[in-house]
This record gives sequence, C-alpha cells and structure tokens, in this order.
Amino acid sequence: MPSSKTNPRQTGRPFNCVTIQLILSAAALLYSVPIPAQTSAKRTVRIAICQILVIDGDREGNFRRIEYALDQAEAQHAQIAVFPESSILGWENPDAHRLAAPIPGNDSDRIAALARKHVVMIAIGLDEKDGDKLYDSAILVDKTGKLLSKHRKINVLPELMTPPYSQGKPEDIGVVETEYGRFAVLICADTFTDAFVQRLKALHPDLMLVPYGWAATNDQWPGHSKELEQLVQNRAALVQCPMAGVDLVGEMTHGPWTGWTYGGSSFVADGTGRILFTARDRDTDIHVFDVAVGSLANPR
Repeated sequence: MPSSKTNPRQTGRPFNCVTIQLILSAAALLYSVPIPAQTSAKRTVRIAICQILVIDGDREGNFRRIEYALDQAEAQHAQIAVFPESSILGWENPDAHRLAAPIPGNDSDRIAALARKHVVMIAIGLDEKDGDKLYDSAILVDKTGKLLSKHRKINVLPELMTPPYSQGKPEDIGVVETEYGRFAVLICADTFTDAFVQRLKALHPDLMLVPYGWAATNDQWPGHSKELEQLVQNRAALVQCPMAGVDLVGEMTHGPWTGWTYGGSSFVADGTGRILFTARDRDTDIHVFDVAVGSLANPR
C-alpha cells in the first residue's frame, strides 16, 4: 500500500478534473489565491438612446441634432449611440430621391467622422441612393468610423410614397462581430414580419438595434406607444436577446400620412422581453445606461 507521500503518478492513477479542482481549492485556502470562475462574467455595453427631432429635408439641422445627442452620449461614456429611422432626411420624404447619397457616401462619411470624434459606435437610419433606386437603410459604424454593416429595409410600405423605397433582401439579414458582441440591425416594419425575425434569431445576435419611425395621428398618442412597447417586448423575447428600438420626434410632411406625429417613446428590452427603459412621450430624450448583452439562445 503506498504511503500518503507517494506521487500519484507512481500509483498508476492519473490526475483528473476532480483531483485538480481539489488541489486548487486547497491552494486557495492556504494562500488566498482566487480560483477562476468556471463561467464567464456577464458582459455589459453602455448604450445611448438618442431620441431626436428629425425635420424632413433639413440635412444640416438634423446633423446638428445628431451631434448634440453625441455630445451627451460621450459625456456619459456611452459605447454605442442608437438613432431613429431616416435621421438625415426624414422618413417617407420624396425629396430624398434627389437628396440622398450613396453608402458609402457623404452622409455616411459624416456619421463616420462623428463616430471618430466622439469615440462611440453609431447605429443610425439614413436614406441611401443607389443609381435610380432609393433605399431606407441603416448603418452601424464603429468608434474608428469603420462601416461595419448596412441593412436595407425590406418591409417598405410602398403605399406611403411615390415612387416608393426599393426593397432590401431578406437573405441580407445578418449579424456583425463587434468588440462588444454580435450585433444585428433591422429597421422598423421589418420587425413586423415573423419570418425576418426568425431568420435573425437563427444567427444568435447578442444585441438588436432597430431604428423606428413610429407615427400616428395626434389623437392616438400616447396610446400608440403601447403597440411599440408590445412589439419590442415580443421581438426581444422571440430572439432571446436585448433590443433597443429608437423612435424619433417630429411630424410627417408628405404623402397620405401628412400631419401624423412621431411620438418618441423609444424602448429597450432585455432578452426575456422585460422593458428596461422607456423614453419620453412626444419629446426629445437622450438616455445612457448599461445593458447586459448576450443571446439566451446562444449563451457565452
């Protein structure tokens, strides 16, 4: 029978995980050496919800309002700033057919420069001209100004503008690896369609960023915000990852919905669909806070 001082290798009994853990535990008790956790720490990202006023066709004014929001985001050490749909020229604005720029192009380059200046990742909706086509697009740029992804809206509601936005492709729905995790960008009515959201779920994003243009007649507010709240709750729970849905403030000035109001009330939900934050009703709002990121369907 081997003595208590016998080397375990001499007994023919190899070290195993239990033996190693017991040794580490004993060492920790004797020398106060902490044992690394067997699961990774929860990751958080600091998000700025940038619910801004957007005026149709007012490119310079809208860029000024974007920068004011970024000033606040930077002052509060935000890592990501999320803006609404069509933040540069206004949603369903037919003038965008002649005013919009390509991506990459002047507008996206200006967003990239702002990302570098304020050292923050930016997700923002902006109209995109590609040849004779106009797209309702959204981009994600990192803090160095690098264009990480571009999404073209698929569910474009063609009845609201003549000629309408051109449609993006469902097969282009994707995620992008960032320094903070796997991020996905959709746009407003894309989240109405189960098939689009299910396609995104299969890609296991850690965070969904969704610019909205959520409008209704004046008498429907603030009740109309409850529909957006329920949509954000449902989609975050379905994909099982946090979601930031950011609406704008202002008024539609063209088409059959002329005079309809964008009521703000942006929402952030966690991966179970629990609402973490609600922005102000019918007012601008810049709010920065930490969100735990990671897909419940694909834990890390």
